[in-house]
Amino acid sequence: MDPFHNPFIAEHAERARTIPLEEFSPANPKYMEMDVWRPYFSRLREEAPLHYCEDRIIGPYWSLTRYKDIMATEVNTKVFSSSSTFGGITLMDQREELPMFIAMDQPKHDEQRKVVQPIVSPQNLENMEKLIRQRTQRVLDALPRNETFNWVEKVSIDLTNMMLATLFDFPFDDRALLTYWSDSATANTLGGGHVDSEETRERILAECLAYFTRLWNERVNAEPGSDLVSMLAHGPATRNMSPREYLGNLVLLIVGGNDTTRNSMTGGVCFLNQNPDEYARLRANPALVEPMVSEIIRYQTPLAYMRRTALEDFEMHGQTIRKGDKLAMWYVSGNRDSAAIDNPDQFIIDRARPRQHLSFGFGIHRCVGNRLAELQLRILWEEILQRFSKVEVVGPPKRVFSAFIRGYTELPVRVIP
Repeated sequence: MDPFHNPFIAEHAERARTIPLEEFSPANPKYMEMDVWRPYFSRLREEAPLHYCEDRIIGPYWSLTRYKDIMATEVNTKVFSSSSTFGGITLMDQREELPMFIAMDQPKHDEQRKVVQPIVSPQNLENMEKLIRQRTQRVLDALPRNETFNWVEKVSIDLTNMMLATLFDFPFDDRALLTYWSDSATANTLGGGHVDSEETRERILAECLAYFTRLWNERVNAEPGSDLVSMLAHGPATRNMSPREYLGNLVLLIVGGNDTTRNSMTGGVCFLNQNPDEYARLRANPALVEPMVSEIIRYQTPLAYMRRTALEDFEMHGQTIRKGDKLAMWYVSGNRDSAAIDNPDQFIIDRARPRQHLSFGFGIHRCVGNRLAELQLRILWEEILQRFSKVEVVGPPKRVFSAFIRGYTELPVRVIP
């Protein structure tokens, strides 16, 4: 049985061709969960590159789906704001504002980002590489051979929360809390999971803040350290943050350090199984790991979109985005735009320009930890190739119910020594 056979593809390909554009909401989380999003965004790129939708749950919003339009909007920070004051970076408006530096405009964004940037300096990444490799080796060596297990749980989650615990100098035995808080921060309340309301989310995030406040109080009274909590506690632009702003930056750093890497670790296994010729090429030439990592991140696009809010009226594609309107920049669509990327729907592990993608964003908000994510993925695949002839997917993946996070909850696999 093909674990990637999707019985809904044909139905949705037909629906994508025939649905009136004014009735289509790209932010329906079912499209990502069911993995049927491609034909819808293909049609938008072709017929409505700037698309307006009246959504009964999240309200009216615009969608940008072409690569060049997204790039131009990313750098137009005078017109398009990411500030939490206007709603932040997701289409669902927050009930209570949660400031974080990715949801700030200049100059405050730049000042706060600068505080944490040293954690991913080239020197620091070089220092962390040995530790990342040792942990990856231990995780892979502990996997059951020739038995089915959930790759998401045993590999992707385990490796990412260990990395997060290191970055925050977080108590290692409690590191599962970091995954729990990350999942809670991004969960869709309609998805049937543990976050069933905004009140539940706020209660869980209050627990996160209480835990990290204890760490802050320890470190603000100690010498400055090299972990993220110490950097925030001593940084000139962050040491006087309100508790709410501290929580916002914690959520940003936890989710940013978790979702991009974790879901790309799982996505890579999926894509190589879906493309056995590419998997054979990789095994024959392990040097292809480096460009393949960027291709995995492009093909997965772990954050499907980012939102901006118009600060003034703006003309684009013959339409007017009004002041105050919400705009989604669909990275997942831009990464499949044939006008910018050759054969974008093909998974090609040795692309000529592998880093030409939108998965990390662009401009001032480009992901601060992008090189760390690439490092973790490179080491993972280097170590996989040394141990296993194949990581074989043996059942269909289960995906996250979200239009924002493109992720997985389960991927049944078997590793073959």
